[in-house]
Amino acid sequence: MSEQEGLIQYPDETVAELPPEPAIATPTDLIYGLESKPPLRDALFAAVQHVLASFIGIITPSLIIGGALGLDPDDRAYLISMSLFVSGIATFIQTRRIGPIGSGLLSIQGTSFAFIGPIIGAGTAAVAGGATPAQALGLIFGMCLIGSFIEMVFSQFIEVLSRVINHLVTGTVVMLIGLTLINAGVLAMGGGALAKQNETYGSAQNVFLSLLVLAIIIILNSSRNTFLRMASIAIGLIVGYIVGLSMGLVDLSRLSQMSIFTLPIPFKYGFGFNPTAFIPFAFLYLITTIESIGDLTATSVVTGQPIQGETYFRRMRGGVLGDGLNSFIAAVFNTFPNTTFSQNNGVIQLTGIGSRYVGYFIAVILSILGLFPIIGGILQAIPQPVLGGATIIMFGSVAAAGIKIVSSIEIGRRETLILATSLGLGLGVTFAPDLLTGMPVLVKNIFGSGISAGGICALVLNILLPGERR
Repeated sequence: MSEQEGLIQYPDETVAELPPEPAIATPTDLIYGLESKPPLRDALFAAVQHVLASFIGIITPSLIIGGALGLDPDDRAYLISMSLFVSGIATFIQTRRIGPIGSGLLSIQGTSFAFIGPIIGAGTAAVAGGATPAQALGLIFGMCLIGSFIEMVFSQFIEVLSRVINHLVTGTVVMLIGLTLINAGVLAMGGGALAKQNETYGSAQNVFLSLLVLAIIIILNSSRNTFLRMASIAIGLIVGYIVGLSMGLVDLSRLSQMSIFTLPIPFKYGFGFNPTAFIPFAFLYLITTIESIGDLTATSVVTGQPIQGETYFRRMRGGVLGDGLNSFIAAVFNTFPNTTFSQNNGVIQLTGIGSRYVGYFIAVILSILGLFPIIGGILQAIPQPVLGGATIIMFGSVAAAGIKIVSSIEIGRRETLILATSLGLGLGVTFAPDLLTGMPVLVKNIFGSGISAGGICALVLNILLPGERR
């Protein structure tokens, strides 16, 4: 696009060193491409929608882990703040691309869900052994810090890994990321876990509110007006918030109990290490590498960037290296491993804005939210049905991005077998987690995630089955 169309190119960014490869780039209908600089209004609107899409995902692991370890409210609040603060720093590194670090794509970083099981397992074992919850956190962050180097090392062997982690594997992983998240979206549409406890799940008002938000996003996103398309998610969430407030579904009672400002304190909970408990952590960093490659490939697809060739591999190396470094920073500042978020690919598709310039705004917003917990508290009050209505279409868009990746290769009998088995097992453990009840804890930690189970299956079958790897 030309400058006359409102797009300004970056003159001196590091990513500009990467040569364009239009022959293998994927077509898109983006309003603003990767290197375009949207007007301030459009950039802010897009940034807010990305934050709204990722906010709950960023803080949820801290909420789950804090509750499982019996942390006091102050420590839980601190973990949430640090999750947001580090996500802001990590998003800037990933988006800006500092030297070889970062993908240079509009890649949002957030707290990884993959590590929740091993973290809770290691933490509860430490507490049972006589450690305080705070000391357990020190052990957890120590293992996360050491493990981050594993992902950094993997990043330097992307070309080697690509021989087995090809488009079939990454596409399968991306599909599973979207498909397994849909369950969470549907849960939110009905009112979430709290609604199940108080027996209001699936009530008429919850379903109505979620469908209202969904309908608004679909209608606005189908508009020829680019502003309405870009703002579709934000408008849907705002309208849903207001309607939810009138229904009595918005709870702001916790705001008065939240501190106004908090400071990041490196190694606040100390540093520890347990070799036995570290095993699932080490393996999950490999899984995170696969997930990150899949997410970054999906981002390349939705932003019209190459998904093969030197430019692609350079982005993958930088992106995975950025993930590892950001997980290191997360451990230093008392939060959990970071990874590239997939739901934001749905936001890119829905808004038509793939400019990494937007990532700078996202980074600032997330960091500010981390320093001022009361702001995040307002966002925490978004009713679950409102989030469900928005996320259900975004998660579906992620799955669609995975389909695009897989469809870029020739699908033969071998590929069909790998895809079918991986999707079957991945979705199987997602919808029937009791399958692994009798398995050892290590097996449950590794294969309890549909993404892990399906991703490992795709990887192993791609190595073992005879035939051309595509």
